[in-house]
Amino acid sequence: APAADPGVQMTTQKRSAPVERGPALETLLTKIRAREARVGVIGQGYVGLPLAVVMAEAGFPVVGYDVAVDKVEALNQGRSYIGDIPDERLKAQLDAGLYSARATFDDLADADVVSICVPTPLSKTRDPDISYIVAASENVAKRLRPGQLIVLESTTYPGTTEELVLPIFEATGLTCGKDYFLCFSPERVDPGNPRFDIRNTPRLMGGITTACIEAGAAMYGAFLENVVEMSSTQAAEMAKLLENTFRAVNIGLVNEVALMCRKLGLESWEVIDAAATKPFGFMRFYPGPGLGGHCIPVDPHYLSWILKTLNYTARFVELASEVNTSMPDYVVELVTDALNQERKAVNGSRVVVIGVAYKANVSDVRESPALDVIELIRGRGAEIVFHDPYVPSIRTPHGTMESQPLTDELLSSADVVVITAAHSSIDWRRVAALAPAIVDTRNATRAVEAPTARILKI
Repeated sequence: APAADPGVQMTTQKRSAPVERGPALETLLTKIRAREARVGVIGQGYVGLPLAVVMAEAGFPVVGYDVAVDKVEALNQGRSYIGDIPDERLKAQLDAGLYSARATFDDLADADVVSICVPTPLSKTRDPDISYIVAASENVAKRLRPGQLIVLESTTYPGTTEELVLPIFEATGLTCGKDYFLCFSPERVDPGNPRFDIRNTPRLMGGITTACIEAGAAMYGAFLENVVEMSSTQAAEMAKLLENTFRAVNIGLVNEVALMCRKLGLESWEVIDAAATKPFGFMRFYPGPGLGGHCIPVDPHYLSWILKTLNYTARFVELASEVNTSMPDYVVELVTDALNQERKAVNGSRVVVIGVAYKANVSDVRESPALDVIELIRGRGAEIVFHDPYVPSIRTPHGTMESQPLTDELLSSADVVVITAAHSSIDWRRVAALAPAIVDTRNATRAVEAPTARILKI
């Protein structure tokens, strides 16, 4: 494979067969080496925008495509809505002429490389919704030409790339591996992670043919530190699902341990930290109010769904999902207990929720369990408000809620404060000093010296 940038190392698995080189592959590789390959990134959300910016920073001319006109306008004005991409990084690539955004796909045929980074949510019946992948693939197919590399990054079930996307492209009459190249390279994004970003997180790369793998590894190796080649697109798709299913199952385990500890009169956080002192054979996971973000609450269902089509039940996956989805109800139980200690009912009480993002120090509310907690508490008749320094407002079935300033009055006037995201910018000692009662689902108050009766933890 072509050498990557100086200092960039490629970690690859051995290819199962030699690459059959043709003029389309050679031309594409030459463009990649010279940083002349034009790139189109479909989807400019939490995955697509950081990818587009990093590619542009590596010297590739990039166009970001998104159907949301307001997002496109903001991007072209240098305004980023993704926390990991500050305005300054975006503006630098706009000024350099290496990045621009489009709301239409008219010039997609100009791209030598197309990365598809569209959402893959679940339907109301918890089945995979791959309509965005289909729509993006059809837009690419209308403009497919010899010499293009298409990389699907959207998380999906094993077989999607070869059984769904490939036929859409093959219908054009072009041959995969000869005329164009198709790969699956699942995104690995952890918003707000100060240690691992796109560049230094190893990236999996599976291709339809060996030529596809070489093209994909050459392109992504030009701006990433490690590319791990897989034997097939299906293997790469399955590896991605395993990563997040592993986390979902282990989070489900510690959430159940938290329920056990409550019945035994123990603090789950102390028990988990004690177990983590063992230097081998244990990996630390913490309980919480439920799963959030796009990946962990969603991806295991893709695996469970595809296995059902093969008459197999993914029992660990479904049991973990059952435990994790029940955690918002458990949080409401703790709220009820906290109010009972003060001889108060939930109905009519004033509840302040701190942190509605799905995790600390991000603005992402996708699948956030805090939204479920808010609706469940509201359903019991409580007056509820929230504060989140990263999230100015949220949409609920009852309308839009605005984040309230975390004033002394807001805290002291609450009957109970519920912590659902432990943002580091919040003074938790102050919260503990002013709030009459606290339900802490993130152990944010671990360093606070306060009567334990006032603070209930998961």
